[in-house]
Amino acid sequence: TVDADIRQVLAEQGKLAQEISTLSDDADLYAAGLTSHASVNVMLALEDTFDVEFPDRLLKKTTFTSVASIREALSELTSENASS
Repeated sequence: TVDADIRQVLAEQGKLAQEISTLSDDADLYAAGLTSHASVNVMLALEDTFDVEFPDRLLKKTTFTSVASIREALSELTSENASS
């Protein structure tokens, strides 16, 4: 599932201070230890995993604040890809 893939990427690239499995979809990933540098690695891994490219308008901290916000961005990107 999308959530499982997002959580896998976060587990591998997020360098979180807490286990991703213990966090809710709305939990603040930055409060859980995600750094700006790690968020770049997360973004690149998400692009590879979901075969998308994050446009400049989504390259902001709020996009990567939670599993839910990442899911929302990916949903938008995958629907854009499907319609083009």
